Amino acid sequence: MISKNSVKSTALEERVNLSRDGWRRCCLQVAMRYSLLLLSIALIVMFSLTTRSFASMLTLQAILASKSKIALLALAATVAMIVGKIDLNVGFGVVLWHILTITFQVWYKIPWPAACLLVLLIAAVYGLINGVLVAFADIDSFVATLGSGTVVYALALWHSGGRQIVGNLPDSFLNIHHTSIYGVPIAFFYMFAVAVALWLITENTPVGRCMYAVGGNPVAASLNGIRVNKYIIGSFIASSVLTGFVGILVAAEQGVGQASVGMDFMLPALVGAFLGSTTIRPGRVNVWGTVVGIAVLAIGIAGIQQFGGAFWVEPLFNGSTLLLSITLAGYAQRRRIAGLKAVHRSAGREEKCAEAPDG
Repeated sequence: MISKNSVKSTALEERVNLSRDGWRRCCLQVAMRYSLLLLSIALIVMFSLTTRSFASMLTLQAILASKSKIALLALAATVAMIVGKIDLNVGFGVVLWHILTITFQVWYKIPWPAACLLVLLIAAVYGLINGVLVAFADIDSFVATLGSGTVVYALALWHSGGRQIVGNLPDSFLNIHHTSIYGVPIAFFYMFAVAVALWLITENTPVGRCMYAVGGNPVAASLNGIRVNKYIIGSFIASSVLTGFVGILVAAEQGVGQASVGMDFMLPALVGAFLGSTTIRPGRVNVWGTVVGIAVLAIGIAGIQQFGGAFWVEPLFNGSTLLLSITLAGYAQRRRIAGLKAVHRSAGREEKCAEAPDG
């Protein structure tokens, strides 16, 4: 029986060796790994040369303030995708969580720190319910989160009565979103801290290695002693808590609760997560790939808007990029699997040659 500590997070990746594979294959691998990062740099240069206002601190602040929350939701979606699941509540959940954050303070006079902790606790319980539905009831994650998310959205409509929830909120609460550090919106620092924490966990701990093993092949992971259901449920709880945190940030940003806020976050968050699986480590969901994917979306949309793009350009861009990212992710995964098979066949032939008698 293989110890779960021995399951490396890079075990399913294709290894390219310069002396064995040559310059062409190595250059192709590097291009695939960092294509989105190079694309984001190219977009920055192009928009900066064609639109003077793009290369400004104001544009950077606007991108970081608006897209950091979407990046956090994309990271929440990434947690579930690592174990091979999809969590649609990165969109549905924000609606209810930001409304509850407001109503706890305005209607029930709960101090804002306690209100935020209560929202995170409720989000964790909700994530637990989704995890149990997927792990033990064996419901497809897309169907389970679509159904539970629709119920959550209905609860948000019922709780708010379809109206805005307005009240006096303390400045200390509003400042958790509106504060800047050296001109950089604080939401960016939240996102960066979460990304670093998730990267350390998923890439450098037994927990992360087991998550990737579950996502790669849950049957094989179970046979190797990994408690598959434990990691599936845990990933949904983590994803839901992160979504709850974004709901709190949205409440601090808007200052009002309304059911029309939040749903438009779901598509770009999922696009970023899918797009991220095509870069840094192609064919494999990864934290920094997700961050780069959101950066490409943010830079592209900001540049198009400064060119005078119509209001429908952003959803068109997001939808088209989602289709493209899913196609590229599937292609990258097929290439990775084919490469691994070729490496294994080559290793098998070398072992046979070594075992064969001389002469």
